[in-house]
Amino acid sequence: MDLDLRGRHALVCGGSEGIGRAAAHELALLGADVTLLARREDALREAAAALPRTGAQRHSMLAADVSQTLELDQAVAALCAERPVHLLVNNTGGPPGGPAHSAEIAAFLDAFNKHLVANQTLLQAVLPGMREAGWGRIVNVISTSVYEPIPNLGVSNTIRGAVASWAKTLSRELAPDGITVNNVLPGYTRTQRLDQILADRSKATGKSQDDVAAGMLATVPTGRFADAHETAGVIAFLCSPAAAYVNGQSIAVDGGRMQSI
Repeated sequence: MDLDLRGRHALVCGGSEGIGRAAAHELALLGADVTLLARREDALREAAAALPRTGAQRHSMLAADVSQTLELDQAVAALCAERPVHLLVNNTGGPPGGPAHSAEIAAFLDAFNKHLVANQTLLQAVLPGMREAGWGRIVNVISTSVYEPIPNLGVSNTIRGAVASWAKTLSRELAPDGITVNNVLPGYTRTQRLDQILADRSKATGKSQDDVAAGMLATVPTGRFADAHETAGVIAFLCSPAAAYVNGQSIAVDGGRMQSI
C-alpha cells in the first residue's frame, strides 16, 4: 500500500491540539512536511517541535485566526508562495451547544464564517499549487451530525451540513485536477470539544458529567471514547496516494454509534 507522502506539504488547521495535532503527527510519520495553523503561538511552537521528522523534512507553524478572513488569506497566500500546499486538513473547533430554535443569528453567522468561509478562503489559497502539481488532498474534519443531527448542537448541526455539501460539490469540480475532497466525521473523541459537550449537557440536564459520559457511551457499541490518533489515522490514509480513488465521501470514525447505513 502506497502511503508515502515524502515531498508533499501539508497544512493542518487546528494543529496545536486534539485531532488536528494528532493528524499532523500521522502525516509527518508518512514523510510529509507539515505546517500547523492555529491561533496560539506558544501552543503551536510546542506542537511543531514535537512532530516526528527524518531526513530533509521541514515542519513549520502559522499563527492565524480563521475568523479573520483577510488576515487568514494573506497568511496562507504567503505560505503557499514559499512552498505550495498539497494536503489541506480543515479542522476548526465547533460552536457552543444549545437548541437551534433559540440560537442567536450571530451564532449562526460566526460559525458559518469560522467553518465554511474559512475553508473556502484556505481552498482558494492552496488550489493553484495543487493544480500545478496535478495532485492534492483536502480533508475536512466535521461531525457525524451530517448524517444524524446531534441533540442540543443546533448551530453545529446546521453548519456542519453546509460544509459537507460544499465538500461534495468540490469533489466533483476538482477531481479532473487530481484533487480529492473528503470528510472525516469523528464520533465521541477525547478532546477539549468533548469536555465542552459534557459540560454543556451537564448544565442542560442537571446530571453530573460522569453520568452524562456514561449515557453517551451507552450508545457506542465499542463502549469507549476514541483517541484522537484513531481519527487521525483515517485522515492520514485519505491524504495518501493509496486513497486516490476515494473522493466525495464522508467517513465516520465513531465506534459504530450511528445507526444509519
